[in-house]
Amino acid sequence: MAEGSEEKGGEKRAPSADELAAQLRDYLKKATVADLLVQQLYPLASLGFWRLSKEGRDLAQARLAIEAVRALVGVLEGEVPKELLQDLRQTLANLQLAYAQATREQGGR
Repeated sequence: MAEGSEEKGGEKRAPSADELAAQLRDYLKKATVADLLVQQLYPLASLGFWRLSKEGRDLAQARLAIEAVRALVGVLEGEVPKELLQDLRQTLANLQLAYAQATREQGGR
């Protein structure tokens, strides 16, 4: 969404509620559900990788992230360019491999 509006003297001010509402309407006019799903996949995958790290390890949460990424990738088939779908599948595969490695490190669950 757009940055804040300028006031006199070049100082920035926060957008008003009406300006924010207009920005949101503009975004919703242009956005697709597929766009939003793709935008959600990256933080979801990042959280999954974090939950597989030694510092943030939580295998149940990592597995949930993997299943959610898998489901969303399936939903996006035919809705996004093939190259993007290939990147998303690679991200899923990397998550699955990291999960396998983490379970081995934890004694094989």
